[in-house]
Amino acid sequence: MSARGESAEPGPVRPGPIEAAGGDASSPERLARVALSRAYGPERRAVALEVGRFGAAAVWERARAAHPGVDPHRDLEAAARVGARLVCPGDPQWPTSLDALDRLPGERGGSLPGAPLCLWVRGPADPQALAARSVAVVGCRAATSYGLHLAGEIAFDLAERGWTIVSGAAFGIDAAAHRAALAAHGRTIAVLAGGVDVPYPGAHARLLAEIADVGAVISEIAPGTPPFRRRFLTRNRVIAALCRATVIVEAGLRSGALNTVAHARRLGRQVLAVPGPVTSSTSAGCHRLLRDFREQTTLVTSADDICEEIADVGSFAGRENARDARDGLSAIVRELLDSMPARATIGLSALAGALRLRPQDVLAMLGPLVVEGLVDAVPGGYRLTELGRAPSTTRRP
Repeated sequence: MSARGESAEPGPVRPGPIEAAGGDASSPERLARVALSRAYGPERRAVALEVGRFGAAAVWERARAAHPGVDPHRDLEAAARVGARLVCPGDPQWPTSLDALDRLPGERGGSLPGAPLCLWVRGPADPQALAARSVAVVGCRAATSYGLHLAGEIAFDLAERGWTIVSGAAFGIDAAAHRAALAAHGRTIAVLAGGVDVPYPGAHARLLAEIADVGAVISEIAPGTPPFRRRFLTRNRVIAALCRATVIVEAGLRSGALNTVAHARRLGRQVLAVPGPVTSSTSAGCHRLLRDFREQTTLVTSADDICEEIADVGSFAGRENARDARDGLSAIVRELLDSMPARATIGLSALAGALRLRPQDVLAMLGPLVVEGLVDAVPGGYRLTELGRAPSTTRRP
């Protein structure tokens, strides 16, 4: 029977791309998981339950006649062409936190998907190692400047502290979180609703390539598969299960990010919500969580708040030491630092205008701050360093 024709019978491994796609691809169990994933997708939990009872090879042996066009070798080769590899349960790189999805009964008679049959991983990072210390940062696609700023600020600070940022690579909050983690030279995972070789949205092809260079782009969906609408919801359970906590930054009442939060609650993982203006419809979902699920949702406004909630006992230390750098500074110099944006560059004239001082007076204050390492002089103006971003205890009235 042709390996590329009517059936996908596990057999001897072909040379070349299959080995490059990761591990012992000739294993009947692994090939069967690939085939079942292609044939049924993640929605058929009954198939996954049968795999758990009888093994993937036995389940595929019974099912393959009904799926003559499925060829696991073809999927392995497609993955290899984009540098992706196959990771299965029991592999060293399998994120064991996903196994919790199989220990829950689910709703509607257990119809919600359990753990993935397998994962496709594009990128050099070990997903198990990254997931062991990870936080999901999610929110709406039509984010406001407020939400984008906070998502970036939180993700940047968490990534600097060694946390992996997990999100779905969508427009809005997702992209802001990924980009901030990359800017911090940290680690990030993008979980896709389609194949790892199908960048989605297309405008984020470059972002996904950057994530794959240093972190991981992962999916349970077979290579070459576009992201069908329902797959975004099934994908969200993977985001929630990977992480120790889910942070929701901005979400309307019907935002898909609330689905990720629902999975996190179902798994018993921490849910952390960032509040917004009470008049903002894009924060209404966060406020509803804080009101209706107050025992399961914690209000947070910064990476310090998040780390205090999720860090291991005895391991959390806020940035009190960083505040020492501002001790001894005059009130006007602290006011200058507080007037500078946290992540952006500000010009001398704009800073002088904010302080209502002459540019030459502001310049005289900036010089010593550059020497002390609180401010960097960069093209276009000045920018706070990490040390300079520590908040002042004295704020402007």
